[in-house]
Amino acid sequence: MSSRLLVLAILFCCGLVTSLRGDDASSNDGQAIRKLQATDSLNAAIDSDPDAEQCLKGLCWTPRSFSVTAVLEPDQKWDSLVQFPSPIDSGNRVNDLVSMEWHYAKLDGKRVHNAPAIVVVHESGSRMEVGRIFAQSLSNLGFNAFMIQLPYYGNRRESGKAHQQANQILAMQQAVADVRRARDAVAVLPDIDLRVIALQGTSLGGFVATTAASLDGKYDAVFLMLAGGDLYDIIQNGEKDAAKARERLAKNGYTGEKLKSLARQVEPTIVAHRLNPERAWLYSGLYDKVVPFKNAKLLADKMRIPEAHHIGMPSNHYSGVVFLPMVLKHIQQQMNFIQTQSE
Repeated sequence: MSSRLLVLAILFCCGLVTSLRGDDASSNDGQAIRKLQATDSLNAAIDSDPDAEQCLKGLCWTPRSFSVTAVLEPDQKWDSLVQFPSPIDSGNRVNDLVSMEWHYAKLDGKRVHNAPAIVVVHESGSRMEVGRIFAQSLSNLGFNAFMIQLPYYGNRRESGKAHQQANQILAMQQAVADVRRARDAVAVLPDIDLRVIALQGTSLGGFVATTAASLDGKYDAVFLMLAGGDLYDIIQNGEKDAAKARERLAKNGYTGEKLKSLARQVEPTIVAHRLNPERAWLYSGLYDKVVPFKNAKLLADKMRIPEAHHIGMPSNHYSGVVFLPMVLKHIQQQMNFIQTQSE
């Protein structure tokens, strides 16, 4: 059985996934397209650490207004497609239009109105399957879930252009900026409980999510799975997915100091101290050879999270899917607690 089928089987049994397609739900006013206006709330305070301050300067942009469009797509695996311009110009018109797959909040198959939101950042796989499973599962737990497509994934990839052809440094910087701007795009959409807009990322998405959330702490909670610190070490010494990334980067000339420089652009440990440790959680595989546990612990230490917020799973990078129902239930509990605190 493939890892995807195993995940789906587990989630079906737990009632967290009821269908691979979005429910046929109409928008509040019956319109298929919504066009809204948002404004960046980015406000990255100066950091006393010189490395962190330098990192912030390379990742932040000048806040401005931007448009947000939501198109009803009940015939897809999601309910609506939300799009907004990336704050970073890559010179690629297709890539610079960010897409988020919106799975409406539902309980017992019925849409929940005015529910909290979670932005989901997918893994490195081109089909973004784990990210989509997270988004749909969170939707069925009563949250508006938005799976954001990273640069050169999904709708953002031009036909015939491979991801590795992109400027790797710019793509990583853009990913962080897009995930941060996503928070402000979500905030202007209808049926969002603005008291809780959270962020979840897995593997590659966990690295991006950590850095994006650390810019200014505007996400109300952060849930990271199979992520760690010292990205350069992980690329150099990690197995399987990390080894593939190492090979791909080497083919594009990223080795030695050049690779170190690339990794440093979005190194989560440089800015992770800016997160609110009481509202951040990390789920790690004790036997992970892609993101070794020592790297996960390094990130947890830099985040300064309580010991109970770093949850070790007796798994590797791939068998961690077995614990997905546990992780989802834990996220649900924390989200509900934060929501009640805000009342």
